[in-house]
Amino acid sequence: MRMIKRFSWLALLVVACLASAQHGIANAQHDGTLFDVATRDNVTVTLYWHPMQGASTTLVLFPGGAGGFGRIENGRPNGGNFLVRSLPEFVTQGYNVAIIGRPSDRNDLDYADRITDVHLSDIAAVLKFIKLQSAAPLWLIGTSRGTVSVAHAAIHLPRDALAGVVLSSGIVDLRKAGALPSQSLGAITVPVLVIHHARDGCRVCLPRDVPSVLQGLTSAQVKKLAMVDGGANPSGDACGPFHWHGYIGMEREAVQIITSWISNPLP
Repeated sequence: MRMIKRFSWLALLVVACLASAQHGIANAQHDGTLFDVATRDNVTVTLYWHPMQGASTTLVLFPGGAGGFGRIENGRPNGGNFLVRSLPEFVTQGYNVAIIGRPSDRNDLDYADRITDVHLSDIAAVLKFIKLQSAAPLWLIGTSRGTVSVAHAAIHLPRDALAGVVLSSGIVDLRKAGALPSQSLGAITVPVLVIHHARDGCRVCLPRDVPSVLQGLTSAQVKKLAMVDGGANPSGDACGPFHWHGYIGMEREAVQIITSWISNPLP
């Protein structure tokens, strides 16, 4: 286990001078622990764990892309992925937050990697570890390629393992292994929120194909599609984290939509 460095004396001085309304945000940015969780023989999966006292729910975040969350700087991951950079927004609302990284035997979690038994075994081991840290119910939240992992886990894990899932900027192009419409979504029984940006230009996540995900969720207790449109100043690749695909400029709003629904799942 590796403990994350705490504030420098200068950072502590700055925090001490902030208004009390900002206190939770400061803690959200700088208080966490990095673990290497043993999942298979000679294999570990990195896990960033940020607990909140009295949390009633644990959010387990699955970033997209290659699956990493960046380096730890000032006590928090520095990755640009929507879920990673929105960590403060999640924890200031009182949730435990875990971010799952890559296994030590892989430098990339490609589409096909995320629907394997090996990946499922890694996820199950990490979730078991998280439950040892907190007994709070687990919600899995994936964005982009992370939705492939989350759907696969929700389909194959025991029904009582999860409280619900969120699929953000999901992979819907059937040419990609593990695309959501190609998975057995009818096996998911927990509540599911599908959130997508109406202007997402990523070729494997086009909004026109997102309704097929809802159609496949035939057994979910509750399901909802939140097609959002907001933000500003997209830049870079249309599939990148700083474009509409990553809710650029509306991170707080997107997180509020997600967490509000988690607290009260309605169709």
